[in-house]
Amino acid sequence: MNDSMQHRRLLLKLLLGSPLLALAGCATEEKKKEAAEKIANLLDNPADAINVFDFEAMAKQKLPPAHFGYLATGVNDDLTLHANREAFAKIKLRMQRLGGITDPDMSVKLFGRTWSTPIILDPVGSQRAFHPDGEVATARAAKKLNHLQILSTVSTTSVEEVTKERGAPIWYQLYAMNNWEGNLEMIKRAEAAGAEALVFTVDLTAGDDNRETLRRMIKLDERVCADCHSKENYFSRKPMVSSIKDAEFEPAVTWDYVDKIRASTKMKLLIKGLETAEDAQRCLDHQIDGIIVSNHGGRASETGRGTLECLPEIVNVIKGRIPVLIDGGFRRGTDIFKALALGADAICIGRPYIWGLASFGQEGVEAVLKMLTAELSMTMRQAGTPSLKEINRNYLA
Repeated sequence: MNDSMQHRRLLLKLLLGSPLLALAGCATEEKKKEAAEKIANLLDNPADAINVFDFEAMAKQKLPPAHFGYLATGVNDDLTLHANREAFAKIKLRMQRLGGITDPDMSVKLFGRTWSTPIILDPVGSQRAFHPDGEVATARAAKKLNHLQILSTVSTTSVEEVTKERGAPIWYQLYAMNNWEGNLEMIKRAEAAGAEALVFTVDLTAGDDNRETLRRMIKLDERVCADCHSKENYFSRKPMVSSIKDAEFEPAVTWDYVDKIRASTKMKLLIKGLETAEDAQRCLDHQIDGIIVSNHGGRASETGRGTLECLPEIVNVIKGRIPVLIDGGFRRGTDIFKALALGADAICIGRPYIWGLASFGQEGVEAVLKMLTAELSMTMRQAGTPSLKEINRNYLA
């Protein structure tokens, strides 16, 4: 290690031990983010990070404004984006002491396959916009730590290549395209690559969002964004969609469309983007295999409801008959614990692992996954829960 790196590490340690940052421990989340931004340029490697927000701060420094804006944006006033985080603060934990737990079992079984933790990598499109290795780096991290990965329709890497790098079956996320034969082509490619589940995303209708934060940050970007994002060449850069003639997102989708997808594949079918008991019941009526409670990270419609607030009414309908997963604002092991206590079978993360990817590539993704896993393990030990199945509403106040 050279003198410069030693000095940077020493300064980092001094900053982390300073009274100013100690105050951040009892400050708002916004203040903690500000503290993270101040030390982000001192991070030489992922091990220097304290929490996932450090990776957010570094990603903000490394990425072009428009690319970071794509990650940061919600819609309208970003109320739903913030509601996802605020929902966790509204629920308190009841820790039951002297449980004697030293090595809790965090494994979860979904559709016959067991995963080391309930932390799943959500589909995020265009990952090469955040790091040159994109989805390949994510797949390698998922392989190393045994996490389930869901690949986006608008991935910048094909399902075949990602599956090869992952070394195990992944799940494939599907947006409805206006060309049914094109949809069928993607479904069959995912099946042939060994994907075990199809995740149909329904909360984002084509051209029907108002991402004001993204639009503002695009204005700060000095590059010509149309070089990559014009209507003519956007899908040409996405290997799962590039062969579909005149590809566009389907603006109006009904449950009949879901039935059509169901009849076209032997993969398990999950619906992603549901928030109500009524839609949960419709999933049972249409023989859907699983649900992902989601509001697209606050990037679709401005409901003002966090997904954690939506979870109980869906769980109360499903009653364990099919898996219920959830995403939206998960940043801490305690967040994960709360969702599991409310009845979720697993949780999905999006932005945090992309912050890690943007910061350090594969190593950054691994660091984020390790952080959240370690925090969940610590929470389970503190609560005295030896396995995920022991986590229930008795641990919530």
